[in-house]
Amino acid sequence: MSVATRLQAMQPTDVGVPGPTSWDMARAFRSIRADPLSFLVEVSQHHGDTVSFPVPGAPALLLNDPADVRHVLQTSARSWGKDTVQYAALARVTGPGLLASAEPSWIDHRRLAAPAFHHQRLEAVGDEVRAAARTAIAARLGGPHAAAVADGAVVDVAALTHTIGLDAVGRALFSTDLSDQAHDLLAATSEAADLVVRLGRSILPRAEWTPTRTNLRLRSARRRLDAGAAAIIAERRARNARADGTPHHGDDLLGLLLDSGMGDIEVRDELVTMVIAGHETVAAALAWTLMLLAEHPEAQERVRSELDAHPGPVPLVGHRDRLPWTRAVVDEALRLYPPAWAISRRSHRDDEVGGRQVPAGTLAIISPWLVHRRPDLWPEPEAFRPERFLDGTARTGYLPFGQGPRLCIGREFALGEMVVVLAELLREHRIDVPGGWTRPVAEAKVAVHPRGGMPLVVRRTGTP
Repeated sequence: MSVATRLQAMQPTDVGVPGPTSWDMARAFRSIRADPLSFLVEVSQHHGDTVSFPVPGAPALLLNDPADVRHVLQTSARSWGKDTVQYAALARVTGPGLLASAEPSWIDHRRLAAPAFHHQRLEAVGDEVRAAARTAIAARLGGPHAAAVADGAVVDVAALTHTIGLDAVGRALFSTDLSDQAHDLLAATSEAADLVVRLGRSILPRAEWTPTRTNLRLRSARRRLDAGAAAIIAERRARNARADGTPHHGDDLLGLLLDSGMGDIEVRDELVTMVIAGHETVAAALAWTLMLLAEHPEAQERVRSELDAHPGPVPLVGHRDRLPWTRAVVDEALRLYPPAWAISRRSHRDDEVGGRQVPAGTLAIISPWLVHRRPDLWPEPEAFRPERFLDGTARTGYLPFGQGPRLCIGREFALGEMVVVLAELLREHRIDVPGGWTRPVAEAKVAVHPRGGMPLVVRRTGTP
């Protein structure tokens, strides 16, 4: 049976919510897979804040109303779990780590990991994040006499931010220099992320043991990630042994996990989770931020002026008071290009959403990409306007890192890293769009990435 035939034969549960028909889904199947963001925008514009998709069994609902989003992710979070196709596909790579786990064990793991993300700890690792940024910038852009940059070379800043992101995660969370492993880890995480997305969108899922091309490639990527994690864990244990067997492995994330008594497999799951989630999302968000600043030179100059007026190194925390414009730029970039473009939950019991009764097993799909573009919440929603965030108040319908008890544990680290990297890059470089500029297509992978990279012109400040 073909995919189109199977889609047309689906008999969805009717909960009185409008949405595309099985025939609509079958006819648009290829375009949905190629560009799910455009599909979500289209169905929400056509059907409204709550959209029902034609799937067999329990309903699948796209929720765009901020009140419904808050209900699922926060108010009734205990009734909605992560046992969805999206997170099952991710767990094929990360294992049941903090991001993908649908089990109650995630609470214990989060408590163990939380001290690594406390403000005091983040303040202490600011130098490591700055070092990661400086090393990658120097390697890619060269020193002050780099002729290519002075002449205005076109640079794929997405590749640069990926390198910075991976090194920053290694230094700050694992106290490990990942530069020697960067090529292999970046290739493995990129391959794994592509395959996770493919599995998460599959209409006809195959068993993990079947020798399909996707399964074989996924096993290969996972083996490379396993090898990298094993090397990091082994090195830390060896370092501990050299220090006369001190009972503590350190106060970074890796040390906390090892001291907790977790087995190496559990530690591996959390390390791989942080490598993928910790660098994929930040790297993508930084690339989009640089694009927006290149398109809006006046906003970029205001960032540079604020940074020049800031005494000393930019800290990893406390930006809203110290660097309000730079932080507002980051927040607005995350509004327009939220790394987590889709969040899914499945109800464990009957519930009421948007005034409608929904049965246990209902799938809720939430897209920050859509919620962040609601004109009733964000006037001129497609416009880049950092001033929206200058008052520092919490914004309804703003969830670039999720919401509720499963809010991303690395949120403050990610925000801090973005500000620090912008400071290191923009103090000595100006970013412009090349001639004949066209924005890269936003590609929905694990995070929202620019398809084909982000080619921007990079010049040393002070050069024409």
